[in-house]
Amino acid sequence: MPLVNISILKGKSPEYIKAVGDAINSAVIETMDFPDDDRYQIIHEVEPHCLQYQDRQGDRIMMHLIMRAGRANKAKQAFYAKAVENLAKDPGIDPENVLITIAENHDIDWSFQDGVAQFVV
Repeated sequence: MPLVNISILKGKSPEYIKAVGDAINSAVIETMDFPDDDRYQIIHEVEPHCLQYQDRQGDRIMMHLIMRAGRANKAKQAFYAKAVENLAKDPGIDPENVLITIAENHDIDWSFQDGVAQFVV
């Protein structure tokens, strides 16, 4: 159930965008034991000059996951590895061109609807 913000280069096809979202969602579910239907993604398309990742060129992606605290370091490491593996397979992003960050928060920091903190009700 992480909220995943994904930045990709502008101008990609709907199929490419779906492949990116699917690759990341699959990695989250497989490595961090989230339910299959917990998909919360925002995919941003940005101009190449606005996605600055050191001197890397070509296809690249940056993502930031926000999730409730408590996942083990091993699970996060497994996620990093699986995410780049999936993205290399489809849509074909070089693993060295994938940046991933995770920030954790607490149950009170989430409201999915109706202005209610569902995890603390």
